[in-house]
Amino acid sequence: MNTATQKFLEFGSRKIILVGTAHVSAQSIEEVKTAIRDNQPDNVAIELDEKRLASIEDPESWRKMDIVQVLKKKMGFLMLANIILAGYQKRMGEGSGVKPGDEMAAAINTARELGIPQTMVDRPIGITLKRAWSKNSLWGKCKLLAILLGTAFAGDDEDSTPEKIEELKKTSEMDTLMKELSGYLPVVKEVLIDERDRYLASKIWECKGDKVLAVLGAGHLPGVMAYLTKLAAGEKTSDCSDIDSLPPKGLASKIGMWAIPLIIIALIASGFYFGGKSKGWDMLSAWVIWNGALAGVGAIIALAHPLVILISVIGAPVTSLCPFVGIGLVAGLLQAVLKKPSVGDMENLQKDASSFKGFYKNRILRVLLVFFLSSLGSSIGTFAAGASLVASVTTFFNKIISWIKGIF
Repeated sequence: MNTATQKFLEFGSRKIILVGTAHVSAQSIEEVKTAIRDNQPDNVAIELDEKRLASIEDPESWRKMDIVQVLKKKMGFLMLANIILAGYQKRMGEGSGVKPGDEMAAAINTARELGIPQTMVDRPIGITLKRAWSKNSLWGKCKLLAILLGTAFAGDDEDSTPEKIEELKKTSEMDTLMKELSGYLPVVKEVLIDERDRYLASKIWECKGDKVLAVLGAGHLPGVMAYLTKLAAGEKTSDCSDIDSLPPKGLASKIGMWAIPLIIIALIASGFYFGGKSKGWDMLSAWVIWNGALAGVGAIIALAHPLVILISVIGAPVTSLCPFVGIGLVAGLLQAVLKKPSVGDMENLQKDASSFKGFYKNRILRVLLVFFLSSLGSSIGTFAAGASLVASVTTFFNKIISWIKGIF
């Protein structure tokens, strides 16, 4: 019998049971255990990927993290986003005494006790976040950053009581949330919800056994049910190779990597050539001041080491013209060297990530803030300086036109 949180699907001789959970719900833990014991499935599908499974099985694995390597591998933003989202879920769970992922761990442990195989059916979180970032427009990226910052620095949620948490499992509540997300950030909704609904359904469909029980977030129930029905009818295939990796960079993106730095250099050079030394130096100064100052402001907001702030100011105008090295990487690495994270920072990482104060107290989180805010400042500075350079060019635009006419 179908309920708000359990859906029983039959496709010929095959049965698929979907159990929808709230990720910080004590009731969900008991519901998952009971569902597995009562239904005795051939396979239990879990909304986890292998990396998150390893984190659950080895809670101390995060102690092996090397923040320097994280930055060098250009995973700083990905790690920051992961920590912010985990911190948000942790704050929600404090009202019920449940840690994020406890219901998934309960499903795994119950299945193992009963000798039932388990299959991890979620897409790696790294791929999901990278796709959400890379597919967004510049404006979409700004809105996504605003959401992440708002989530990171929000106060404790006084309404995260057990009763409120259970509301998260009601389909109507999730539908409202999804509609809001769809209107505000349609690309993010597509990647986080639609693509993952398809991915989860496909991997559940591929699970071995005639009776499969899947444990997944309640918000995915409608989408997964719909896609499973299409798979059973032969209308869709379970091939997810097109959404299982980062979208390839288009020609415009590849050109843009070099086009913006070359345009900036060309604008400044035109200032010296057509506007004279005074105008040229004014334009060069505008580039240095806008880019360096705002990168420095970002480092100051992150409470970076004074030397890191100075390097951010000096380095940002240079790194902004290089597609391969950003000031965030330089500033973050230097912060990690000058203020080396301790064992205590690693031990308190998850706890500190759930509060505004913790982000500044924890040296690992401080490194990520330096990386992120100096990068953000430099990016804003690049556009502000670019606008200033274009405005300057208009003062000697007629000379440029005359020069072009002379060539032809």
